[in-house]
Amino acid sequence: MATTVRPPKAVKAGIRAVTKDAKAFLHWGFAHGLPSLMLRGMAGRGDLQARMVRTRGGDPSQVNDLVEEIRGHGPLYRSQMGYVATSHAAVREVLTSGDFRTGFPGRAGMIGRVVERTAPTTIHPVEPPSLLVTEPPDHTRYRKLVTRVFTMRAVQRLRERTEEIASGLLDDLEHTATGPVDLVETYSSLLPVTVIAEILGVPDEERERVLEFGAAAAPSLDLGLGWRNYREVDGALAAFDGWLSRHLDNLRRNPGDNLLSQLVAARDEGEGLNDVELKSTAGLVLAAGFETTVNLLSNGIRLLHDHPDQLARLRADPDLWPNAVEEVLRVDPPVLLTGRMALRDTEVTGVRVRGGAMITTILSGANRDPEIFEDPERFDVARENARDHLSFSAGRHHCLGAALARMEGEVGLRTVFDRFPDLRLTPGARRRTTRILRGYEVLPAVMRP
Repeated sequence: MATTVRPPKAVKAGIRAVTKDAKAFLHWGFAHGLPSLMLRGMAGRGDLQARMVRTRGGDPSQVNDLVEEIRGHGPLYRSQMGYVATSHAAVREVLTSGDFRTGFPGRAGMIGRVVERTAPTTIHPVEPPSLLVTEPPDHTRYRKLVTRVFTMRAVQRLRERTEEIASGLLDDLEHTATGPVDLVETYSSLLPVTVIAEILGVPDEERERVLEFGAAAAPSLDLGLGWRNYREVDGALAAFDGWLSRHLDNLRRNPGDNLLSQLVAARDEGEGLNDVELKSTAGLVLAAGFETTVNLLSNGIRLLHDHPDQLARLRADPDLWPNAVEEVLRVDPPVLLTGRMALRDTEVTGVRVRGGAMITTILSGANRDPEIFEDPERFDVARENARDHLSFSAGRHHCLGAALARMEGEVGLRTVFDRFPDLRLTPGARRRTTRILRGYEVLPAVMRP
């Protein structure tokens, strides 16, 4: 009788690991590697959108100069990739029109099929069922379940607690900072992550891990990641996925007075989200609840430090602080751009757009449209129409946490400059290298020169 020879468990594990790595490499190759090569070729031939996509973080003036070059071709620039909207009117029309949707529905051809079949099974901010890339009726259902936590009234109830958190963080700096400190690490990141963690029931001892997950996964929004960066992002998302599963299970066993406990309860009663939807929505709300606000705070500190005349106006008229936050959002938005796909043949500001075409809306371009904002390059905390910026997007995908971000921005910026009026930034500031999320990775400062 023939004997069946079974490979040892270690061999089986090795085969599975090789298969997993091969699958990951295929996904990276078709989702990032090949597009990166194509973008390099387009940029070499003068395509302005390809040049912009390939521009990493750093000096925001470089990106702004490129956006202005694109603006010179009209409100809708035709590139080899699709269209680019830079005018306020065009960006707003695309974001609010029912003729466009988010995401990349129906990836066509062999490349699209390979990308879908090799994609990781963990949650991802730009893969369904993420709020960022779903449309009604699913988007409406997801959003309805979490909207009540972010209403203006609910946010105002959080103001006092946010002020307490900001003061506590600055107390720590008062007592421990004997030299330069990194304001991103010690303040700009800790304030919003503490607030959103309390809203979502994340224990104190887990918040440092959540920050690490957010920083590592931030490049996931970008196109054209290198293999090493892709692996780091994939690992961070997988770790976050696992942590989130454990956190939700813990809330199921030990519910509290927080949003995620409410979502878990709704799920278990059959009235809410399924398991994947629950985890995707919870993950996005958690990460988005602090990642962009970190940028808002650090960008605002830099702008106000570099414009002492505007800081003096705020000290003379504190009622201007809410408007100052709007102007920070306008001048240096935490998010550079967002994309949409045309569902059918349509027009944008009189330009014909074919169904299936992609339009990249440059939020920072809309914010500097001279047709809307007089002298748009000038930072003016008293600008009357500063709030007309589109940094929170528009339409049905308008930022769910806009009211929370505005409140945290006002409290965070006002408190730090009130407590440390002589705050001085020192050499060594470093911008994030991500393309879509814009802010500082490091922002050294001396609190009392």
